[in-house]
Formats: sequence, structure tokens, C-alpha cells
Amino acid sequence: MQTRQLGRNGPTVSALGLGCMGMSDFYGVRDDAESIATIHHALDRGLTLLDTADMYGPYTNEELVGRAIRGRREQVFLATKFGIVRSAEDPQVRGVNGRPEYVRASCEGSLKRLGVEQIDLYYLHRLDTKVPVEDTVGAMADLVKEGKVRYLGLSEVSAATLERAHAVHPITAVQSEFSLWTRDPQENGVLDTCRRLGVGFVPYSPLGRGFLTGAFSTPDDFAPDDYRRHSPRFQGENFARNLQLVEQVKQLAQEKHATPAQLALAWVLAQGDDLVPIPGTKRRDRLDENLGALDVRLSAAELEAIDAIFPPDAVAGPRYAEAMLKLLNA
Repeated sequence: MQTRQLGRNGPTVSALGLGCMGMSDFYGVRDDAESIATIHHALDRGLTLLDTADMYGPYTNEELVGRAIRGRREQVFLATKFGIVRSAEDPQVRGVNGRPEYVRASCEGSLKRLGVEQIDLYYLHRLDTKVPVEDTVGAMADLVKEGKVRYLGLSEVSAATLERAHAVHPITAVQSEFSLWTRDPQENGVLDTCRRLGVGFVPYSPLGRGFLTGAFSTPDDFAPDDYRRHSPRFQGENFARNLQLVEQVKQLAQEKHATPAQLALAWVLAQGDDLVPIPGTKRRDRLDENLGALDVRLSAAELEAIDAIFPPDAVAGPRYAEAMLKLLNA
């Protein structure tokens, strides 16, 4: 398994991680047996970085990951997140909580659900604009001192917020959406700031929530309860326009003797050795396909051709519905 260092002073992990969210939430029917088999297969293949969060389910994804890694803890670099709060009355309603007392309570809950004594990488999932980031990260740093957490991370924060947080305690990784169809971190200074500070960057949804795999031709391909049915990029004219982009990616992939997913992941991997993408899947065959991207090498000319087809402003529609966009720290 190829490896990469997560940040200048961070740990060495597999060059691709596994996003576990879809195993329990948002993307249709659950199959816990296949999901656990997929995690075991990932570990057998040498993948080490597993990514989850307390809000996935909510809570059930951490429990699933905990069951999957029982007896194999030493093979896993385990990342989870806190901060997004889902309403008990309506799980579709989101809030954010970064208060110090909530940090501690969330960590204790995650440790119990995961069945571990220490979390390797603990992320603030979204910034609580009502709480100074210094207070939130200060509470997270206390968890490091107590040995409950090894490294700290932030998700979907601005460059300025990262600077402030890093001054309180070294931040090992920033996780944000990044792919051929979401280039925000390259354009808003976050990736440059990560590199200047020696912070690793972890792209989530590097396959555009599955769209870049070329597996979907109509919104009807999604299960009735699939999150993507309500996502702007997967609706109406936006879907049709974005599908035209993916068709061109398919053509390039065919010429490269790769799948569209492998080409899209290879593009992300080629953006720098400090990036560790975490494509999600709940199936072993898709995991193997994704890992195949590590063997796809893109020349400068090929990267240029991909960028010509898929420039940063080519995608139709915002990446989140309005309510979720409000939770981003731009």
C-alpha cells in the first residue's frame, strides 16, 4: 500500500482512506454485513485511515466502525468528528455546537461507541460561529493532553480560522470537499494555508458524491431516501449539464484504460503528496476499484486535458442546499 504523511509533523497513513458515512446514512439502504466486510477488506489491502463522525446515523456509523475494527485496532488510523448536531425531532435539521463542555461530552460518546481508548484524529466537523474557535480547539487540546485524542483536525474552515486554531494547538489535518467538481480549497486559500502551516489536507467526496464514477444517468437511479435527490447538483438541468462533463471524463478514462472513478481519484492524488482522499463506499468491489487509482499516473499533458474539460467553474449548481451552505465557514 502506498502511504502519505498527514501534515509536516503528522502520522503516515495509507495514500487513500475510506469514508464510512454512506455505510449508515444518506445514500440508500444499509447493509451492515457488507459494510463490515468492506472495512475488513480495506484493512487486508493495507488501507489504514478510516473516517467516520458522530452525526452519521446519527451515532450508528461509529458503532458500525467500532464493531468492524474490534480485534484489529492496531491496523487502523481512526478519524471521527463532532460539532454537527441533528435535531431529535427531525434529523434533517442541523445545528452546530463547539462549546468546550460539548467537545468533552462528544469525545466521551465517540470513544464508547467506537470501543477504543483513544481517537487518532479528532475533527471539529463545522465551526460554531457563536464560540471562538480558540475556545473549541483549547478544549480539544485538553483531550490530547489527557491521551484521549492523538491529533486534531478541522473540517470546512476558512484559511483565517485555520490560522487562529493552529496558534492554539497544532492542527494535523483539514478535511474539506475537494474533487474535479469542487475546487474551493484551491481558490479560497485553504490549501495554500495548509501547506504553509504544514497541515495535511483530506479531501472528502473526491468522487463528487459518486457522480464522477459515471454510474448515474438520471436522478431516478438514486434510492427514494438518498440525500442526492435533494442536492442542487443532482437536480433538473444541473444534473443534465453535469452529466455532459462526466461523459467527457469517461472518454478520457477509457483512453487511459481506467474507470472514470479511478481517473477522478488519480486527479485528486496528483494535486499534491500532502493530500489523502477518503472516497466512501460500502462495497468491496468499489473499494478495489478505488484503490486501483493509486496505479494510475497522469502526465502533465493529461492533467491539462482534464482541467480543460473540467475547469473549476464548469459544474452547475451549488454543492449543498441552502441550509447546509450556511454551516460552511467561508
